[in-house]
Amino acid sequence: MQRFLMIAGTAILAMTAQASAEGDAAKGEKVFKKCAACHAVGEEAKNKVGPQLNGIIDRPWGAIEGYKYSKALIEQGDGKVWDVESLDLYLTKPRDFIKKGKMAFAGLRKDQDRADVIAYLAQFKEDGTTE
Repeated sequence: MQRFLMIAGTAILAMTAQASAEGDAAKGEKVFKKCAACHAVGEEAKNKVGPQLNGIIDRPWGAIEGYKYSKALIEQGDGKVWDVESLDLYLTKPRDFIKKGKMAFAGLRKDQDRADVIAYLAQFKEDGTTE
């Protein structure tokens, strides 16, 4: 049974990674409006209820200075980075991905919405520029 779950999880991860690679940043900007109450991107981005998300792709978990991350994220994130696959899984249902995390958002159920918002976030460099 454990082997079956591992194989099924790998297959799901492969499918979500493929979907994420096909995201539309313009559509993702619209989806991001659901996130904007708590997160910011761009050159003037500041931490809000959640950390600013500039340069999120391949950034280590808990790396934004001045933001107080949950103990759960810090403990579970040792050595991990926010790659496309982990963002996709997190955005599906944050509380399932990081048990006892701070994020109250229920998640984005549609594969394409997650792919689009990840594509939108991926265009922002650490300094908030997009070029």
